[in-house]
Amino acid sequence: MKPDLLPSARASGLFSELYIGLMSGTSLDGVDGVIARATPHGWETIAHQHRPFPAALRDSLMALNTPGTDELHRSALASQALARVYTEVVEALLTCSSLPASAIQAIGAHGQTVRHRPELGYTLQINQPALLAELTGIDVVADFRSRDVAAGGQGAPLVPAFHQAVFAHPEHTVVALNVGGMANLSILRPGHAPLGFDCGPGNALLDLWCQRHTGQAYDANGVWGASGQVQAEALQTGLQDPFFLQAPPKSTGRDLFNPDWLARWLATWPQAASPADVQATLCELTARSAAEAIQQHAPEAKEVIVCGGGALNGDLMRRLARHLTGAKVLRSDERGLNVMQVEAAAFAWLAWTHVQRLAGNVPAVTGAAGPRVLGALYPAR
Repeated sequence: MKPDLLPSARASGLFSELYIGLMSGTSLDGVDGVIARATPHGWETIAHQHRPFPAALRDSLMALNTPGTDELHRSALASQALARVYTEVVEALLTCSSLPASAIQAIGAHGQTVRHRPELGYTLQINQPALLAELTGIDVVADFRSRDVAAGGQGAPLVPAFHQAVFAHPEHTVVALNVGGMANLSILRPGHAPLGFDCGPGNALLDLWCQRHTGQAYDANGVWGASGQVQAEALQTGLQDPFFLQAPPKSTGRDLFNPDWLARWLATWPQAASPADVQATLCELTARSAAEAIQQHAPEAKEVIVCGGGALNGDLMRRLARHLTGAKVLRSDERGLNVMQVEAAAFAWLAWTHVQRLAGNVPAVTGAAGPRVLGALYPAR
């Protein structure tokens, strides 16, 4: 039985409402959407749809991650285009589930992170929730992270409470490891509030290097990376980045792990290293940084449940298993939730918490001054 995190809501019996969650992460591969609902025993996902970003939108979003000219105008246009892709996903979800828009209580729309600087008091997810509400005829909850940042928190990660609702075990510690563009983990101990933090890069640098040298959007199943040799000295240099040594609460993004970071790191490498060696070492960096964080903060964990696009990288999964010999490393599919549905389902859950006026953050995770209701509501009518 899962821990009862939301006793007041459970007592109200409000478990029939359907929510849509939309997630477009730092990997910039597109939008995942789910229809889901809370149940007395956890969280049920009813439908899932994915739409890749058009190349022009992906390029625009990537460019907005770094300072440039005419950013306000470009951001406004990109947010409108993003809302239209979100709308496509919503329409596909309603079609495949044979549901009308009126059946959905609200959409939880994360937006696209283009800046994340909580140390300066802000995080920015571009979005156009008013347009999304207009196009879909459904209430939209958006801008989830800002309220936590306003309370002194990192604004991330926000998924640990959801991970606890769906993955916690009553008798032993579980770690949920999400490997999207960046990697974050949730520590789920029986009888305790969840803990969690960003632990380093996930797919962002792997995908960047793969695109640069193979022309492919990502290294399918990690086959290319598995063909290279890890450069031990370069790996250790990368693992000395101050972020890895920083104590939680902490969060990161493309503001740190970006092409400039990669270029500085590669400048320390031996000239003989091949592109496949770099890919192998990047994969090992992701695995080692996550495994060492788990070993330091949850050495007793019996299971590490991996979700996000990184769970589809067989090379990464094998590396994680080699470093985490005391735990079973498995994909979230084995615990009832497809690896590409978890984050979208989390934002459906966060929309639900907003509507129910329940706190969506965990102060011990983000460092916020206290529990806060997250998000802003954009009514459809």
